[in-house]
This record gives sequence, structure tokens and C-alpha cells, in this order.
Amino acid sequence: MLTRRSLMLATALSLPLIAPLHAQTRTDFKVAWSIYVGWMPWGYAADAGIVQKWADRYGLTIEVTQFNDYVESLNQYTAGAYDAVTVTNMDALSIPAAGGVDTTAVIVGDFSAGNDAVFIKGPGTLADIAGRNVNLVEFSVSHYLLARALDTVGLSERDLTVVNTADPDMVGAFQTPDVAAMVTWNPMVAEIATLPDATKVFDSSQIPGEIIDLMVARTESLEANPDFGKALAGIWYETVTLMVSDTPEGAAARAAMGAASGTDQAGFESQLAATVLFDQPAEAVAFTTSPDLSTTMDLVRTFLFDKGLLGMGAPSPDFIGIELADGTVLGDAANVKLRFTPDYMQMAADGGL
Repeated sequence: MLTRRSLMLATALSLPLIAPLHAQTRTDFKVAWSIYVGWMPWGYAADAGIVQKWADRYGLTIEVTQFNDYVESLNQYTAGAYDAVTVTNMDALSIPAAGGVDTTAVIVGDFSAGNDAVFIKGPGTLADIAGRNVNLVEFSVSHYLLARALDTVGLSERDLTVVNTADPDMVGAFQTPDVAAMVTWNPMVAEIATLPDATKVFDSSQIPGEIIDLMVARTESLEANPDFGKALAGIWYETVTLMVSDTPEGAAARAAMGAASGTDQAGFESQLAATVLFDQPAEAVAFTTSPDLSTTMDLVRTFLFDKGLLGMGAPSPDFIGIELADGTVLGDAANVKLRFTPDYMQMAADGGL
């Protein structure tokens, strides 16, 4: 199953020719999402009538579409077929923003706190990864996690060999004699951790707040239609409040989301345990307005620039501007293509939706 982490280089030549959704006052919107623990609420909300409820509140029609191919959802959004899409902070910068689409993070939903991990085969520590082949999805958040892990022990990619591996092959590949180390994400992390020769030597809980899951929208669509952003916030907070509740309805929601993601309630809850979920809007606002987000995005943009993922001809990590919640800009203020705003989450916190 392709997930949010199946990042492959997206170029303008690979994007379908789709008429863009123009910036104008309108009532019909399209939202794309893909399978991952932090994004399952969007599919559940569509199935449970929560999307319809909030769309009706603002006189809108909101069509929510699941993609089995995460990268294709981003390509479709970048090409103009969708108004909003679920995406990580890293991929929001490397695909739509690098593709020239001015994009705003409407919902900062969660960050990975153990869902992503580095394994070696046999006993040892992270330093023992030196000299090994390391299987991962190249240019994905796994690649970023590896780079950040290596920093902690004074190593770099020059000290090992990255082997690009498709995510559906991870668990089987780890059990072959040729694989000596691997970086992957849940649910594969949970499966590999049970293997007798697997040693987890680093995970995303050691870089808290850096692998962030978002719902983003085209900035022009939000500016012309702020009720769309309000509806997205309403959908999200109603759904996650239900999902985390210690009630029969909450358990049923978690079971449904687990089944939809290819596991069960227990499996889904174990993935939630490795996720810092912002089910309270005030928590999301605090995270989005923290100076730590600037530090994180500086790390992310530097990694992407080093990998050539900020667009052809990008002369430095400053090529694309990233506007933070306080209005400051990382990079080129004349080329802002990714924006973090607490506005819609603050409305939810204030009861103003």
C-alpha cells in the first residue's frame, strides 16, 4: 500500500494537464487524502456525514477523495485538480511549493513520535550503521530521518550506501540476507520490530516535531473563500474529538479507521500511540506559532536543497520563501510558496467556526 511517505521526485513534466481551480468566490471544493494514521479522520468524516454537516453549515459542497498513491494526490493538487490535500511539511515544500503553487497549511494535525524508525540487523547501536547498505524510500521522510539520525553520531551519507526500496517490499526485504539496515514507517515499523534479528537504533520520537502531517490548501482558494478553511477546521476537530474519546462511539471510530487503513482497532491505536495528535486546536496553535517550527523548516529546506528537490536551478535553500505564523519569512520573501497560519485553528479554539 502506498502511503504518505512514498515520495518520488515530482517534476512539471510528470504532472497531468488539468485545468487549475481558479481563485474566485465559489461553493464547490475538492479535497484529496491518502492512507496514514494521522489522516484517517478525513475518510471517516466523509463516511460518517461530518463533511456534509460542515459543508452545509457554510453552504458548500466538499468532495473528499481517497488516493491510494500519495504522490499522485500531490501531483493532482499541484496541477490544479484539488483545492486541498493531506501532506507532510517536507513534501508540501518539495512538491507543490517547488512546483510554484502557493500553499497554506490550514490544519497542523500531528507529528510523528515513533512511527518512523531506523533498524539495523543484529545487535548494535546507530553508529554500527556505518559501512552498511541502508534500504529506504529515497527522498522520502525516511531519507530525512536517516540524515537527522546520522547527525547525532557524527556520521553522514558518505559513510553508508542508500538503497532505494519500494515501501510494500520493506518487511520482506528486511528478512533477506542482503539487507543490513532499513529506515521505514508504520505499519512496517511494528512488523519489523517483532523480527528476532531487528534492532531499532533511532526513531522519530528523537526528533520531535519535525515530521509534521498537514492539511494544506491553495492559498488563492482560501483567500477568495475563507469559509472553505473554516469548514476544514470544523471537520477536523469534530472528527478527532470523537476519535480520541473514551466512549463506545470513539472506539467504533477508531475501529473503522483501523479497518480502512488495513489493520484493526488495536493496530490503529498502537500507531496513534506513536503520534502526537493535536486534537485540541489550542495545542495546534501553540505548535504552529512556536519558534521551533522555524528551526524545523530550516532543517527541512536545507535537506531538500542538498537533494536537489527545491526545483531546477534553485541556487540555495532560500530559493522558496516559507512564511511563518508571525509573518516572518524563511528564504525569498518575493517567492513565498508555503505558508503556516494559525488562523483557522484559532477560530476553532475560540469557538468561532
